[in-house]
Amino acid sequence: MADSKTSSAPRGIAFMLAALAALGPFSIDTYLPSFHDIGASLHATPLQVQQTLTAYLLPFALMTLWHGAISDALGRRRVILVTVALFALASAGCMLATRIEHLWLLRALQGMTGGAGIVISRAIVRDLYDGPPAQRLISQITMMFAVAPAVAPVLGGWLQAWFGWRSVFAFLALSSAALWLASWYLLPETLPRHRRQSLHAGYLVRSYWQVLTSRPFLLVCGALAFNFAAFFIYVLSAPVFLMHHLGVAATGFLWLFGPAMGGLMIGAWLSGRCAGKLSLPRTIAAGYLVMGLAVVLNIGLNLAWPPALPWSVLPIFVFTLGMSLAMPCLTLQALDLFPEKRGLAASCQGFLQAGFNAFAAALIAPALWGSTLSLALGMGGLLLLGVFATLIHQRRSVCCLIRPACHRFPWQTAAGTARRRCRRPSG
Repeated sequence: MADSKTSSAPRGIAFMLAALAALGPFSIDTYLPSFHDIGASLHATPLQVQQTLTAYLLPFALMTLWHGAISDALGRRRVILVTVALFALASAGCMLATRIEHLWLLRALQGMTGGAGIVISRAIVRDLYDGPPAQRLISQITMMFAVAPAVAPVLGGWLQAWFGWRSVFAFLALSSAALWLASWYLLPETLPRHRRQSLHAGYLVRSYWQVLTSRPFLLVCGALAFNFAAFFIYVLSAPVFLMHHLGVAATGFLWLFGPAMGGLMIGAWLSGRCAGKLSLPRTIAAGYLVMGLAVVLNIGLNLAWPPALPWSVLPIFVFTLGMSLAMPCLTLQALDLFPEKRGLAASCQGFLQAGFNAFAAALIAPALWGSTLSLALGMGGLLLLGVFATLIHQRRSVCCLIRPACHRFPWQTAAGTARRRCRRPSG
């Protein structure tokens, strides 16, 4: 149950949290059209420029493991203000970089701070609400969040065309400074002092061990990571997918991000409408059906015809619709496993997803972007992993529902007997 002081969301909180959550992804999508210009300016190979993405994603993954735990101890607002300020400084540094090694280092600092918003925003939602209201708020945030990745590469493409790649990082510095000011004036503290957790090393070790060895938590987080990576490989491959395979100009990245984020917005809206009407498992199942349809359509189109617009991006719209329909429900299932450590749980979930994103950036996307068919097959393989993780989790959840029945009989109160009955449900 949410604390009485934070039981109702402040006005405009969905927009504020969406802006904070979008900061990390925005710093990925905006500079994608500038890859060629960065390489020419800094005398770097295409692979070295690609590694600026990996240099961002690895620290992003590592620090998401800590943002939530730190906010559990120090409060949500304080951590947001510090990380957004550091992100603005790192962006200004990227603008002034003169060697590719400098850009790697500064992108790493961006990654260390850029994930705080997306992790802490999830914890703030659970500070404020439980049940269907929480699902609706996450859906609203996802709808607004989806606008940023659609706008970011288009804006980055025009900045690149008008002023060059340094203007992209100047824009990131100015926009994050504006976000810091908005957070200072508008973002409330949603975690009262009496609900804060310790930063003591022993407590943190026990807590992280408890969360990261929880099989239900790992299964849900795995499903989220695999589902997102099935789409994210297209984002990582955007310069090759759009400019090489489809012949799109640097200012035409909306061909990918427009349909993708349109699907995210519609799926999130549908998820919000389903809150309180359909159970979480049924909403998740509906999302997977839509994602499965998108994969079949994607592979079929690539087998039947050569890459072309708009058919090559249509399956991405359908896939992101299904992904965002299921995503709020899966996120709630993960965080609700640890109601007293929601910030830490959000950090662990973000860490696992960001870590897999970094793996996808370093290995999966480069291995698949050689053709649109290989990207489609990669999407299908990653979705199958997500389905597999979700099915195992749902099966374990059914077993857990049987456990209370094990204690209805007075002669079966021993914990060992109860566990044996739960491990072998009838039928």
